[in-house]
Amino acid sequence: MTEAFLIERCRQFDAKAQKMLYDQFAPKMLGVCRRYVRNRDDAEDVLIESMYKVFEKIDTFKAEGSFEGWIRRIVVNELLMFLRKKRLLTIDLDVSDIANQNLEPLRFSENMSIDSDFAVADIMHALNSLPNGYKTVFNLYVLDGFKHAEIAEMLNISVNTSKSQLILAKKRLQSELEKIK
Repeated sequence: MTEAFLIERCRQFDAKAQKMLYDQFAPKMLGVCRRYVRNRDDAEDVLIESMYKVFEKIDTFKAEGSFEGWIRRIVVNELLMFLRKKRLLTIDLDVSDIANQNLEPLRFSENMSIDSDFAVADIMHALNSLPNGYKTVFNLYVLDGFKHAEIAEMLNISVNTSKSQLILAKKRLQSELEKIK
């Protein structure tokens, strides 16, 4: 069954097509949820809410971009709403930490290779150790591909705050990974 046919069947409320779509995208979207939310039960709840919204709003998908990207945007928006509702989304801004920073992206040191030196569990542990504000901006920018202007709008912060949160997140993440190495 092609993706276009599956989408069309979901638009017609075909339960079998909805299950197929869920089975196809839920594992990857649960991974997205787990990057933002530490508690697995909460991540699964956000996933269920997100997939419900996908089925509810599937008529608005215009096939101008990837369907997976459209689903991911819904999931990220649901995650941000969950974090706000639970008051878990706070942007940690310590002016003394960034007073002397330029806003160029920090690169991990050349002798540290995430692909070969760390297990996925180590990376997830390091990501989960970040404060929620750092982790959210890091996930949105690095892993989900949003631009700083988009992040600023989503989180109701300035572009420079988004950039500084990313710098601080990378520094903290590098520090956590160096402890493991």
